[in-house]
Amino acid sequence: MVKVTGMMVYYYNVCKRKLWFFCNEINMEEESEDVKIGKLLDGKSYVREDKHINIDNVINIDFLNDKHILNEVKKSNKIEDASIWQVKYYLHYLKQRGVELTARIDYPLLKKTLDVSLSEEDEKCIEEMIKEIIDISNSDETPSKLETGICKKCAYYDLCYI
Repeated sequence: MVKVTGMMVYYYNVCKRKLWFFCNEINMEEESEDVKIGKLLDGKSYVREDKHINIDNVINIDFLNDKHILNEVKKSNKIEDASIWQVKYYLHYLKQRGVELTARIDYPLLKKTLDVSLSEEDEKCIEEMIKEIIDISNSDETPSKLETGICKKCAYYDLCYI
């Protein structure tokens, strides 16, 4: 059975092809300059917080602040919609386990935050996403590639375009 993770929800909302590569253990992100910058930012931001709270190897919360707000740290808001759905998935996952929290996405380089909440409609969308993520993960066929502006910065660009 496929264990749907927060990263899978993020990739689903960025690019279903990227999700398929990830689910099939084709990982190109270790060499990505953007990923390296994000990890460096993560290490230098919010150093007083208890970071990287792993729950069931399904969600990995960047940190909970002293007001019990779930915080996800992102380098940029260019793919903000995917980040929002990732955080909503965290809230959904925790709610199913009896824990209800509020959430925020932090953009330290932009000096900006975005509050995120979970509605009943969001929960229905997440349940549909989970089904589609499992279908993509189990598929023998790679989804078609996107033709978007974000492709050129993607770690999987070479697999799609070269």
